[in-house]
Formats: sequence, C-alpha cells, structure tokens
Amino acid sequence: MRHLSPMNRRRFIQTAGTLAASMILPAGAVAQPETLRKAIPSSGELLPVIGMGTSRTFEAAGDSALLAQLQAVTQHFFDMGGGMIDSSPMYGSAQQVIGRLLPGVTGERNLFAATKVWIDGRESGIRQMEASRQAWGIPRFDLMQIHNLVDWETHLQTLQQMKAEGTIRYLGITTSHGRYHDALQDILQHHAFDFVQLTYSLGNREAESRLLPIAQERGIAVIANRPFQRGSLFRRVKGRPLPPWAAEFDCASWGQFFLKFAVSHPTVTCAIPATSKVKHMQDNMLAGRGRLPDEAQRRRMIDYFESL
Repeated sequence: MRHLSPMNRRRFIQTAGTLAASMILPAGAVAQPETLRKAIPSSGELLPVIGMGTSRTFEAAGDSALLAQLQAVTQHFFDMGGGMIDSSPMYGSAQQVIGRLLPGVTGERNLFAATKVWIDGRESGIRQMEASRQAWGIPRFDLMQIHNLVDWETHLQTLQQMKAEGTIRYLGITTSHGRYHDALQDILQHHAFDFVQLTYSLGNREAESRLLPIAQERGIAVIANRPFQRGSLFRRVKGRPLPPWAAEFDCASWGQFFLKFAVSHPTVTCAIPATSKVKHMQDNMLAGRGRLPDEAQRRRMIDYFESL
C-alpha cells in the first residue's frame, strides 16, 4: 500500500469519520441525529465531539444529594452518546466520585477514560497514575496526559513505556494557561503526542495562531477545555436572544452555540464542558448532533460575538 503523506492521511481519516457518522436507515425508520464523531489522527478511532469535564463539578465526596445528581448527569452523558470523561488528581475528590458513579451507569457505556499526571518525579508519577486508576476502578486509562507541563520530560518517558506495554492507549499533554503556550509549542514541534489539551472557545481563540496549526501538521488530536470560559461567555450574552441564523447549523441554545463553535474547528477533536446539572448535560450533548457551522458560519459567529 502506498504511503500516505500526513495531510492526505488526515483527509482520509476525516472522510472516513464523516462516512461512519452517516448511517443509512432502514425503510420506514424515523431519522434521529447521529452523535457526531471525529477521528483521533494517530489511530483513526472515532471519538464523540462532546466529552465531559469534571473540574469544579465532581468534587462531591460526602455530599449524598450532589452524588445522586451527578449519577443522573453521568447516566445522561452515556445515554446521549458520550464517551470521553476527563479528570485529574488536581480536581479534589473528582476521581473518587467518578469511580463511585461508573458502576451505577445502566445500559451501554462506551467510556473513553482520560486523566492526568500532575506531580514531580518518575516514581511519584507512577504511583499517582496507579492511584488514579484504582480510584476510577478501571483496568487501564485510554488517555494519560501530562498536566500543565509539570515535569513533562520525565513523564513523557514513562508514558511512552506505558503505551508500548499497553498500560495506556494514548498519551497527551495539557495546558489551560496562555503563559505556557511558548513552551507547549516547542514541545509539540519536537516530541510525538497523540493528544494535546488546551483552552479554546469563542471568547479565547489564542490557540488558533500557533498551537492548532502545529496540532494539524503533526497529526495530534485536540481537546478543547474551558469551552464556556468558566461561564463568562454566558454572561456576555445574558438577556440576548440566539440569532435566528443559528438554526442553519441545528443550534437551539447559547450553550450549543459555544460548543458547536469549538468543535467545528477542523483541528479540534472534542470539547469537555463540565456541569453538575442534568439539563445542562442534555443541552451540551445536543451540541454534538446535527450540523456543525462551516467556515463562513464560524466567521459570522465570531463577528456577532465580537459585536456584543
């Protein structure tokens, strides 16, 4: 088989992902919007474009009412086609809460488990990752990420070995701070990663200038964190009606508007909004169905938002 260039390979994977998401229904069946998925460039595996973050929302240890609420949130996530759950040892009791909730999920559960290593030192990192696995109660993580570049050179060697041994499936690196972009740019240019997680939203498009082009060139899947900018995007549009042209890409709420913008970028693989409310989870997941804005519509979204 002829070797494909990185660009041609990426186009092939994206086309295959689009075809896989468009299924032919039997005669007489009622069409329902499919869960949109994008391909992980390093493997071609398809991932739902809307995942679930757990920062500030899943720190519920000892709160029975909140735990029950989060059980419903998690159930709706999977019921509506969710896959990736992202967490970190940095998020208080979130990982222990995930481990408590997962066994209570009924029906199909296509979990793509992602967490991070966030500590200095090789042995400390190994212990932390194993503690996370035990907290989740899973055989292995699909994705292990180096959190905010902490001791990244040490952990990269460990993750490369873990991936080779099958202890993890993918390795990644993250940042949620613009001050780390220069360092992250250099790291991505010189080292192989399956995933990069970074901040990207309609209100913060800094990653478009350098990091997203590098991810596209290097064939790295992109996870967009803080797609609502911790609620600041909603505050920006408070009291304003959704523009009627949002219906052109099957958008019925501001939450869907912001999420569809993030995941419609050609290089963004998925976004990981975090919530502790069922109604918000349902709304988030609907952003991963129907049409996504094209390039011209994305430009219109930017112009509209910047005019507010």
